[in-house]
Amino acid sequence: MAQSQPQPYVPPRPQRSAAEIRASIEANRQELAGSLARLKGEVTEITDWRKQVTRHQPQVLAGAAVAGFVLAGGIAAIGGVLTRRRRRRAL
Repeated sequence: MAQSQPQPYVPPRPQRSAAEIRASIEANRQELAGSLARLKGEVTEITDWRKQVTRHQPQVLAGAAVAGFVLAGGIAAIGGVLTRRRRRRAL
């Protein structure tokens, strides 16, 4: 029995031609460019705080009212603590 020589590795033939691969790359570039343009527009819209305030005006007003109430209550509480200390010293 003679031993057979191992056959050299032959890579499989590509299923797409070079032209098809180039065309696919170009199509991907075009798609990516469109996606980036859409993303830029969305980021610009989302980060436009004036437009967001206008769009969500009732929520912004409610938040401002709550913040004002909390701040005023905090100031009143601090004023009350200081006033009580003064009263205690006067007695």
